[in-house]
Amino acid sequence: MIDMLVKLYQLPPLEPEIAAMKDAGITIRRAIAPEKHFVTPWVGQAFSAFWQSECEIAFAHVPITCWIAIENKQVIGFACYDTSSKGFFGPTGVDSSARGRGVGRALLLACLHAMHFDGYAYAIIGGVGPAEFYQKAVGAVIIEGSEHAVYEGLLRKLPDQQPKDQPTS
Repeated sequence: MIDMLVKLYQLPPLEPEIAAMKDAGITIRRAIAPEKHFVTPWVGQAFSAFWQSECEIAFAHVPITCWIAIENKQVIGFACYDTSSKGFFGPTGVDSSARGRGVGRALLLACLHAMHFDGYAYAIIGGVGPAEFYQKAVGAVIIEGSEHAVYEGLLRKLPDQQPKDQPTS
């Protein structure tokens, strides 16, 4: 998977995205600490344990670096930044029932605008899946040679370990 680079000083405006989501009955906002026990397990169930771990790191930051989409008092999407590395956007995901409604774009822009507000000029989107989405939404460009970057060597499974109280003969 590749990484992409985004110029945070040339982002599309956020306000129209937030207004469109509000008109559709969806709230896009920064998560708050008491929501961690709702949001992070949802991320783990809907996406992966890896993303849940990163989302937990986002909740450890002050301010929290996780944004959420809420509809009918339920989380339907999330986006984080500064989790695997400083200046990185992601992970991000939208529930399959809510895709195609602009939720992912709104979360992306909310996070990227927050990063710009935090003082970043550029953001890296790490381990990109849908490159075309990011190119169209925010003008992201592929970082050449990034196929083996921060996620290189990521532990996928620990080797089986023998209990310490049993002989190894």
